[in-house]
Amino acid sequence: MYFDGYGYHGTSFEQTYRCYPASFIEKPQLESGDKIIMPPSALDRLASLHIDYPMLFELRNDAAERVSHCGVLEFIAEEGMIYMPYWMMENMLLQEGDVVRVKNVTLPKGTYVKLQPHTKDFLDISNPKAILETTLRNFSCLTVGDSIMVAYNNKKYYIDIIESKPSNATSIIETDCEVDFAPPLDYKEPERPVAHVPLNKATAQVEEAPAETEPKFNPFTGAGRRLDGKPLKYEPAPASSSGSKDTKPVVANGTAPPSTGSSSQTGNCQAQGKLVFGASASRIPKETPKKEATKDAKQEQQPEKKEDPKFQPFTGKKYSLRG
Repeated sequence: MYFDGYGYHGTSFEQTYRCYPASFIEKPQLESGDKIIMPPSALDRLASLHIDYPMLFELRNDAAERVSHCGVLEFIAEEGMIYMPYWMMENMLLQEGDVVRVKNVTLPKGTYVKLQPHTKDFLDISNPKAILETTLRNFSCLTVGDSIMVAYNNKKYYIDIIESKPSNATSIIETDCEVDFAPPLDYKEPERPVAHVPLNKATAQVEEAPAETEPKFNPFTGAGRRLDGKPLKYEPAPASSSGSKDTKPVVANGTAPPSTGSSSQTGNCQAQGKLVFGASASRIPKETPKKEATKDAKQEQQPEKKEDPKFQPFTGKKYSLRG
């Protein structure tokens, strides 16, 4: 059966209309879904046909060879016109007043869909899965190649449909559909850190050499003293650290100062019965320089003899309580 003026017969409906955005009819809610508004005559013709519900339609732009799918919200448009979301017109490369062919179809229920956001901002939402689930409740079907618009927090996010199963166009009404995400279009993989090049052995040895030359602290390297003034039965071993060798002072005339061993011997010459604390408590006059010493060395030693005697504790005589 064929009706004059309309391109449908039997159980199919097919008609051409001029399309306009939803803003022309003051229906902003159309932008949050994929439903269109058709004229009342389309409802009369669809009601007389044995079509499947919910009503789903194929939209085709023959000039640009673009195809998409949608549902219907109301039948209140003027005759010969349909109103559709603006993002859907952009997908199909349609302008205001362009001709689009509308045909009723039956789509299988979707089981899997893969989405790809245009920007990484969509993944920064606290719960993008819940936002997407709420938005898809306003959709009837999904078509591979379309870019749907998700509005959230006064911002629009565009998402591409890159894969769907069991067919390229599926119905998502009352169905459990698995959703997968592909990396956003503006996503860039982080650069791998450059491996650190190890230094060669020669450079490592050069860096370690200055650390070895630094003097180290050597405890208990001084000379021993007895509190009773008696001579020591053994000679203390001289310090063997490398740091002590480097820190020995040098006399101007080339002679070295007396060693720790000689200082221990001078301590033996102290009179018995005297307490001496530390090596600096009692000093013995230095030996006269050798004949080949210069006059300058003699003059340097003379001021030392004129120095005032220092206080020496416990230097008095000892007495016994027994008498």
